[in-house]
Amino acid sequence: MRAGPRRQHLLPPQDNRAAMGYQRQDPVIPPQRDLDDRETLVSEHEYKEKTCQSAALFNVVNSIIGSGIIDFSLILLIKGGALSGTDTYQSLVNKTFGFPGYILLSVLQFLYPFIAMISYNIIAGDTLSKVFQRIPGVDPENVFIGRHFIIGLSTVTFTLPLSLYRNIAKLGKVSLISTGLTTLILGIVMVRAISLGPHIPKTEDAWVFAKPNAIQAVGVMSFAFICHHNSFLVYSSLEEPTVAKWSRLIHMSIVISVFICIFFATCGYLTFTGFTQGDLFENYCRNDDLVTFGRFCYGVTVILTYPMECFVTREVIANVFFGGNLSSVFHIVVTVMVITVATLVSLLIDCLGIVLELNGVLCATPLIFIIPSACYLKLSEEPRTHSDKIMSYVMLPIGAAVMVFGFVMAITNPQDCTHGQEMFYCFPDNFSLTNTSESHIQQTTQLSILNISIFQ
Repeated sequence: MRAGPRRQHLLPPQDNRAAMGYQRQDPVIPPQRDLDDRETLVSEHEYKEKTCQSAALFNVVNSIIGSGIIDFSLILLIKGGALSGTDTYQSLVNKTFGFPGYILLSVLQFLYPFIAMISYNIIAGDTLSKVFQRIPGVDPENVFIGRHFIIGLSTVTFTLPLSLYRNIAKLGKVSLISTGLTTLILGIVMVRAISLGPHIPKTEDAWVFAKPNAIQAVGVMSFAFICHHNSFLVYSSLEEPTVAKWSRLIHMSIVISVFICIFFATCGYLTFTGFTQGDLFENYCRNDDLVTFGRFCYGVTVILTYPMECFVTREVIANVFFGGNLSSVFHIVVTVMVITVATLVSLLIDCLGIVLELNGVLCATPLIFIIPSACYLKLSEEPRTHSDKIMSYVMLPIGAAVMVFGFVMAITNPQDCTHGQEMFYCFPDNFSLTNTSESHIQQTTQLSILNISIFQ
């Protein structure tokens, strides 16, 4: 959700990203072994074991936590697969638009999770560094609690080992843990909206949303609510999968996800209004012990989500360059290379907002709005007045507009970033950390006094 005229807050990411295999359908694709999602991610023995519908519901919910809306294209995607007789996103696009479409989709499916990996590293480093600074006796300037060291340590200790699994089913328990932690974080944000919100100075344009750069928020929301690249895998895990059953599953998932994200968005923005940062936890003061616990939960959630993104990037590389099958050696080499590059980039970038905006408008938007609509319009023989076609005709130009204008706005009007700094209202009489008005500064002294009773 848009957090303000130029800022938006990030909802904890819970994306259960399953890698999407490529199944050869037409002679336009260079020869390669027939593979689909299940064969490339799960062994022949294990993929035959179908998960129950409730388990599939849980996987979808976990995949779209943080989204404001699961759009109509999720159903269009499965309908397109049914019309074309395909069961992967890549094979659907190949059947519809041939080899050029397959290559374009592969590039987008690689870039989206790869940039997501970078953003998760940034979040983990920023969030957990503040957690460790609250440990009694720890020097805040200690290099071992800095964001760079934390990113490197979490990569070597957690994300790399988890990403080396060949079977995504091994990460099944991660979704349960992440969802539980998300519930705790939601509770903390709600509590602080009540106890802290009334004492935070409000910006003059706090409730003005109709501004030219509001389109940037669409890119960020697209980043949050995409789960299209694992939709076929979840669909195939259903017992006797049908489009009708998939539609019911998506509707149930929407209700749960929208409920969670509305509370996050509302509580976060009501607390900080126009001061809301790209990472919501950047807004809270470091001496807030309750939020420190929330930061810890948030950091763990991000670390547990990271490997799912790596599965996607690795699978795209395997499909395009290795015929869909990686040997044990190349499996390790590709995984290490992808994670190493993502880690190095995340060490050089410390502003989350621009990462989310660019990934949303350039990668998530076409994956969500443009490609599913285009595939369905080309494959469907329904009349133009059919509701599905009407929605497709609406979604396709909207996606194109968001891509173009969102990219221009993200480059020409980048959002502010206060990475590593305490917000002005966390300090008594500190005039150097804010450019806000004198009336706002006068309120900081009162807020700092209240910190004693609110944060402890």
